[in-house]
Amino acid sequence: MVDIEATGSSSRRHRIVELAVVLLDRERRPHGEFSTLVDPGSPVGPTHIHGIEQHHLIRAPRFAQIAPRLLGLLRGRVLVGHNVGCDRAFLAAEYARVGVELPQVPELCTMRLAQEHLPSSPYGLSLRACAAAAGLPSWAAHTALGDARASGQLLARCSPEDDGRLAEAQAVRWPRLPRTPGDDAVWIGRSGRAGDRAPGDTSASQAAEGNDPASRMVAIVRNGGA
Repeated sequence: MVDIEATGSSSRRHRIVELAVVLLDRERRPHGEFSTLVDPGSPVGPTHIHGIEQHHLIRAPRFAQIAPRLLGLLRGRVLVGHNVGCDRAFLAAEYARVGVELPQVPELCTMRLAQEHLPSSPYGLSLRACAAAAGLPSWAAHTALGDARASGQLLARCSPEDDGRLAEAQAVRWPRLPRTPGDDAVWIGRSGRAGDRAPGDTSASQAAEGNDPASRMVAIVRNGGA
């Protein structure tokens, strides 16, 4: 699962200001998650929507500093999100700025899945409306990690059987970015701590209720695995 918050609605003119990834296993169960604020090098944009203010980004990495590690997370996986085409467009634009072409990978859009598998909602197809139609608990919307978690739960409710997307994703050839010392910047969640959580971490699970990622590191993520 991938979710981003951005400084605006245009992937060409605006930048990512927060990013989250929730790793799911074949049974759609989360087995690792992490998130970070991202310094866009510009004003943060609609604070009234995403709640991020300029001073929150003092310790945040730039996208170029998280790009190699993020590639390791996405490699070999189906790209899933709510209105996933928008998330992919922003990711592709950010990678283009560091000279990398994001490969075409299989995608699943939870917005379209909800439209196909859930009762229609009078409130539209927003993540909040689709989650309500699926009977999911409420969360702090427009936080990248909270939205990614909610999208993962929505996928579990609406997910089709494996149709070969995963095998196709694992066959995609991904570029590799060389790491430099600056690429080891800590991913800073909204709590101001490292935005990674290991599966089974009780303190992190409790913090999840407030979208406050814990500081435990996910070993396979640190080493570029996915």
